[in-house]
Amino acid sequence: MARVPQARSYRVITCHIRYVLDPYKLAAFEEYARLWIPLVNRMGGTHHGYFLPSEGANNIAVALFSFPSLAAYEEYRRQSAEDPDCQAAFALEAGNRSILSYERSFMRPVLD
Repeated sequence: MARVPQARSYRVITCHIRYVLDPYKLAAFEEYARLWIPLVNRMGGTHHGYFLPSEGANNIAVALFSFPSLAAYEEYRRQSAEDPDCQAAFALEAGNRSILSYERSFMRPVLD
């Protein structure tokens, strides 16, 4: 009889953000995105990158980053609201207005 492997329990949470962008402002969004990668990493997360349009839709981008737990993510959100570098990134996008809308989802990994 084959042994059924036990499911592993991972506490990691990955945030998936789907952006709808102004396709004429992709360079501005990329500048904004590049600011966030080290910020998320500095604040305890692991940024997996931004994925910008290449083929297909020209106005959809995705970001993926993980935190050890939802509580750690919530702490990151609290810290980012007070961090001067994060505030500068928010201000840059407020001026650029490259993001038309976004959807945030939280996922858990299924790993081998």
